[in-house]
Amino acid sequence: MFPYDPMLLAAVNSRPQSIANVLQTLQAIDTICTNGDGLKWFNWLYLQVTQAVETRVTSGGFTNPAWLAELDVQFARLYFAAVESTLSGGSAAGCWQILFEQRNQTTIARIQFALAGINAHINHDLPQAIVSTGQVMATTPRHDSAQYNDYTALNTTLDGLIQSAIQTLHVRLLGDALPLVSHLDDTLAAWSVGAARESAWNNAELLWHLREVPPLSSAFMDTLDGLTTVASKAFLVPVP
Repeated sequence: MFPYDPMLLAAVNSRPQSIANVLQTLQAIDTICTNGDGLKWFNWLYLQVTQAVETRVTSGGFTNPAWLAELDVQFARLYFAAVESTLSGGSAAGCWQILFEQRNQTTIARIQFALAGINAHINHDLPQAIVSTGQVMATTPRHDSAQYNDYTALNTTLDGLIQSAIQTLHVRLLGDALPLVSHLDDTLAAWSVGAARESAWNNAELLWHLREVPPLSSAFMDTLDGLTTVASKAFLVPVP
């Protein structure tokens, strides 16, 4: 869709092993994408989120910072895999596909692209990342765990970044002003990163118990993708 897509494909071709690797790839995507690419604005917000997570992990205050660092890596790999699958002619999950299909639509606001990506990444990808992190770190996702406490401790930081992005990105894709009142205001008011992350953790606990039964876990993820796609479509309704 964009002439630089082969460069994006090359940027996501390696699997990150650390938060530093994740940041390197996010920064490469940010440099490659133009302002008229909706993917840039999700990536822009995700870059800020990852920088904030790195700061919190390295500054201490968590029971298990290594677990959070591994979650960050596992999580980012799923975003990069969605980009790679789409740009190489494959098929990403529907919740990601809707963003890629509309990433050049100038009637859509930058914040809409950012939150459609956040929606796909948290509601569809995060449960999988929590499960894969548990497998790597030999932990089980439970609400009464130290990992859950560390996980929820990030919510305030993330909510602050989302609210700041809503103000900064409240313009159309090419930077022109939006109407003073639109359906977008109601959509943004209904968004809660804390609620989305809590739902993701709940789904991760379910997915953990289904992981030994591939047909059931696959069906569960198909259903989750369908629900997440509906929300992404709502985020991407053009603003008249």
